[in-house]
Amino acid sequence: MIEKLVKSKNFLSASGMLRQLEFSIFDFKLHTKAYKGEEVQNLLDAIRKDTALIQTPSYNKFQNGFAHIFAGGYSAGYYSYKWAEVLSADAFFAVVDEGIFDSPTAKKYLDIVLHGGGSKSMSALFKELMDREPNPVNLLRLNGIKVA
Repeated sequence: MIEKLVKSKNFLSASGMLRQLEFSIFDFKLHTKAYKGEEVQNLLDAIRKDTALIQTPSYNKFQNGFAHIFAGGYSAGYYSYKWAEVLSADAFFAVVDEGIFDSPTAKKYLDIVLHGGGSKSMSALFKELMDREPNPVNLLRLNGIKVA
């Protein structure tokens, strides 16, 4: 039953990840210059050629309702959702791979990240916690995506 649950969780996870990367790339590129009219659709279509596994119908105007990238200071910051997942998965597997309930990394997480709060950037807190740069492979691992 656990194996079925894991497979269900991971089903189409790579497709979902590609979709989030599409959003992030679109957000970055859209904020590099003032696009107008059909330029916006052409930009998104070009990104989809590189990221989408299934061709999006021409009537799809997703970008017209993509409020995340224009509201509340998100400009060119949509990638932060995926980057937060990278940090989270990496820290999670550091604890899991230690194989003990009372993990030293979990204790360090409490002391460094939770007690540190917003005193430093998450990048600085993560490096202090792990003594290394983040490893994106652990996000793939969390989603059941095999790395060759």
